[in-house]
Amino acid sequence: MNVPKGPLTNILVGINVLVFLALWLGGWQQQGVIEMALIPARFTGRMGDTVAYDFSLPPAATLLTHAFVHVEFMHLLFNMLILFFCGRFVELALGWRLMGLVYLLGALAGGFAEILWSPHSINPVLGASGAIAAIIAGYMILFARNRPKPVGPLPAELARGLQLMLLWIGLNLMMAFAFGTDGMRIAIAAHIGGFLVGLLLARPLLILRYRKA
Repeated sequence: MNVPKGPLTNILVGINVLVFLALWLGGWQQQGVIEMALIPARFTGRMGDTVAYDFSLPPAATLLTHAFVHVEFMHLLFNMLILFFCGRFVELALGWRLMGLVYLLGALAGGFAEILWSPHSINPVLGASGAIAAIIAGYMILFARNRPKPVGPLPAELARGLQLMLLWIGLNLMMAFAFGTDGMRIAIAAHIGGFLVGLLLARPLLILRYRKA
């Protein structure tokens, strides 16, 4: 399979890698995590005295910055491989502007989902998983090999969306089970929030792009 060119996809991968290298080589990983991570309790005013730290970035900024910080190399590598492959195809279908919109909204939706899911949590939420989940959902919708079929009273597109949603939830639960023993927390809510963005926007944005053409 020939992977299409994707200028914006390459830029996004490059930004994620550069941020990781800058924090790692500069010895700023711990500070970068504290400053740039999304901490749900900061949005709900539930931090209290549990974290005695003077944050430089306002909470709203971390809705975006958290999606460009990866603490572990394998986390970065896994995310960037998926983005490199799926992102290029979604960019081919939607164009770089609309693909970038899906990526951005996926990151934001992932952050909001984590806040709603665990509003009292002081655990930092990091990584591009929400944004990439949106790209994965877009790829599944735009490049499905088989036409969707209705399931009982459910229309074909809704049935396909629910099937993909259940598949993604199952994959995340397996990831959480597999990595949970190593102390690695999978932000399942962020994955689901981002996935819903790609699921809902991919086809309408495709129609919008070619309606303007």
